[in-house]
Amino acid sequence: MADRLSADFVVVGSGIIGSLAARKLALAGASVIILEAGPRVTLAELVARFRNSPRRSDWMSPYPSVPWAPHPIYQPEPNNHIVQAGAYPYAAEYIRQVGGTSWHWAAHAWRNLPNDFRIKSLYGVGVDWPFGYDDLEPFYQEAEEIMGVSGADNTGSPRQKPFPMEPVAEPYAMRRLRERLAPEYEVVSNTTARNSRPYDGRPACCGNNSCQPICPINAQYHGGLSADAAEAAGARLIANANVYKLEHDEKGNITAALYYDPDRASHRVTGKTFVVAANGIESPRLLLLSTSDKFPNGLANSSDMVGRNLMDHPSTSLTFDADEDVWLGRGPQSPSSINVMRDGPFRSEHAPYRLDFTNISRVDGATRALIAAGVYGSELGKRLRYSAAREMNVKNVLEVLPDPERRITLSSEKDEMGIPKPEARYSIDDYTRKGHERSQQDFQRIANLMGGSNLRFSKEGEFANNQHICGTLSMGNDPRTSVCDQWGRAHDHENLFLAGTAVLPTSSTCNSTENGLAVALRSVAHVLEQQGASTSATGISKS
Repeated sequence: MADRLSADFVVVGSGIIGSLAARKLALAGASVIILEAGPRVTLAELVARFRNSPRRSDWMSPYPSVPWAPHPIYQPEPNNHIVQAGAYPYAAEYIRQVGGTSWHWAAHAWRNLPNDFRIKSLYGVGVDWPFGYDDLEPFYQEAEEIMGVSGADNTGSPRQKPFPMEPVAEPYAMRRLRERLAPEYEVVSNTTARNSRPYDGRPACCGNNSCQPICPINAQYHGGLSADAAEAAGARLIANANVYKLEHDEKGNITAALYYDPDRASHRVTGKTFVVAANGIESPRLLLLSTSDKFPNGLANSSDMVGRNLMDHPSTSLTFDADEDVWLGRGPQSPSSINVMRDGPFRSEHAPYRLDFTNISRVDGATRALIAAGVYGSELGKRLRYSAAREMNVKNVLEVLPDPERRITLSSEKDEMGIPKPEARYSIDDYTRKGHERSQQDFQRIANLMGGSNLRFSKEGEFANNQHICGTLSMGNDPRTSVCDQWGRAHDHENLFLAGTAVLPTSSTCNSTENGLAVALRSVAHVLEQQGASTSATGISKS
């Protein structure tokens, strides 16, 4: 063991949720150490990698996996970091570096709807959350003020205060969708952590149309900014610190985190309270790795629920050619959606969903497809212009219900550091498939209203993955069916808290990051109150 480090709070994971939880703790006067498995990388490095990448449509190309902190890579060849063992492959993507996966997110910052917290009581499916919308509302607001969220009023989620700023300017293509679909659908601006005006020292969106994989000017919030804010508040961040085990005392309280550096030298960090905030795959993996004579099945796992209830948001889609030039590619990549199917009595029968419109430039994809088809010369130019100007795409974002058989476990295969790889068991059930089937009516009607031709539905039976990993450390009131309580405290360990999207009991229809962040900020407020810190639960000033 090389170092002996100690702090009031030890946070595992420097993503947007772990870093902002650490920031709030540090602002309250606590000593905080953040341990991040991957390296520290600057915005300039990431932008250069993207611009120089031969795979511009591969959003992971600026984020290579490193041997001491491997993460899933699928192009040009899969690295098989996640071992597949289920009925349906779960090709999750995430980034292990300072700031985590939100470096390349779409920045959607939707709140749940009030009914999303009570789907068992209301519709007889899934589970109820251990608290309700009103309990989380102040912390949604806190998250939105930190990140700088822009949005419109017609989201369906009640608000006590307005959004920090108005929506980003509507792209022309989205305006035409809104106008032409108006008789039957309301097209709304997406709620996003993206500046529509200068905010918190960052500029307004200038429409680079590269939100995924990287916003080159920091108009879009991301975990790198969160990590910077945590350090500015006084937290110490140690990069290249791959935590492979948590230790405990005879009472079951966590005493230390052990990590490998890139040379596989082991280090030990002690603390009073531990927060595991890696992600919905790496967090349960760590708990399952942390076996002992007292806890032979891993930490927080007396219920055998660690890693279970793996959820995401599968999508199917329709691509078509509109009957007018709309020119996708100007402004943000994911600016507008239809929300009428997010909630209703139908949830007792099939999955709810959002309908999300892409605004990603069609030039790269169309060029590759045409060249692959052997189209060259003047015909290439003609057909490329047509596709770039008229091609449109809409996808559904489907709810997945919690199911203990969908899970993350440990594989017998090991990664480059000699640590067992995560193994995924995933499936798509009838509830979600029926939601997909219902959405096809909307797809067809949207195409009709846009004068659509050349309709290309996604391949039957195939669902795209949205990388909204959640549910593997679900919170609940019953220690027999959940991993942690409503505050994120592990049922089995007094000083172990779990943070991130993994604790969400259900997936709803919205991207999981804002929900996970709001829950974490609520948990930190509770911890500080319990420990007597003199800070308010909300409204903490920005660093």
